[in-house]
Amino acid sequence: METHEFLSGAYGGILRTLEYTLEGLTGEDLNWQPNPDCNSIGWLVWHLTRWQDFQISQFMGEEQLWIKDGWHKKFGRPADPQDAGMGDKPADLAAFISPDAGTLLGYHKAVLKRSQDYFPTLKKADLDRVVEGTPFKPPPTFGMMLIGTLSDGLQHAGQAAYIRGLRQGFGWH
Repeated sequence: METHEFLSGAYGGILRTLEYTLEGLTGEDLNWQPNPDCNSIGWLVWHLTRWQDFQISQFMGEEQLWIKDGWHKKFGRPADPQDAGMGDKPADLAAFISPDAGTLLGYHKAVLKRSQDYFPTLKKADLDRVVEGTPFKPPPTFGMMLIGTLSDGLQHAGQAAYIRGLRQGFGWH
């Protein structure tokens, strides 16, 4: 298996979890918070997709789909490339109003496609390149950043599924 096939399949696993988790959810379900300082399902899906869009676009040196394709409008949010949920406070979480599940999945599918189209262009030297300017010590490699973005997405997709279980109880699917 080639590296790009592995990355493509791993990132695709996030989508499979999201499709399963979001199926049949109402707006009320998407915006429900277990506690006022907890993330909602909609916020988690938005955030994990925003972070992937942020990271992959930065790696590619291209504009985020969030702005380029107008996804921010569908979410009722500003065209701010930094608006990805990093550092959100409880008031920000409570103020977040998720669009419908179809919009969440549409944005995620667009970001995933862009990522999967990009992965075959990567060379070993790209993955080994050190990424300067991050808060991490020592600075990570590009490959480590791709793995971190994947890990973040998988964790948040699992959290969204867990919150659905809290909301709907045992056997929700």
